[in-house]
Amino acid sequence: MPRLNSVTALHRLRAARVARLATVDPAGHPHLVPVTFALSPDDRLLVIGVDQKPKTTTALRRLRNIAAQPRVSILADEYDEDWSRLWWVRADGDATVRTDAAGRAAPITWLRAKYAQYHDDPPLGPVIAVELDALTGWASTDPGD
Repeated sequence: MPRLNSVTALHRLRAARVARLATVDPAGHPHLVPVTFALSPDDRLLVIGVDQKPKTTTALRRLRNIAAQPRVSILADEYDEDWSRLWWVRADGDATVRTDAAGRAAPITWLRAKYAQYHDDPPLGPVIAVELDALTGWASTDPGD
């Protein structure tokens, strides 16, 4: 069961269409949500936009958690009934919430480039920006890299 090298892990993370964002509240309770995301051109920043899809509230727990505890994890994975095709990549870092136009501009461009759904309807809410400092991954079989 090989660990993915950093190049392969980054490639798989960049190509993944959805991931899960893990945050923690001030009392230490974990919170996990599925997210769309993009990476900066230099692969040092992972961004998540708060878009217009229906949500129960605009006061999102993930944003409150990041304000209280900026350390987060993002997990992207592939499941297949053929277990020889399983893999996961986890990215860890410190997150900030960007609400200003200047801080949101580049991340929204990256998200629009990745998701056709955002071409005509880009995220209007805050952007979560995660400065990545650790990337780990695993695959059930050697990816051959």
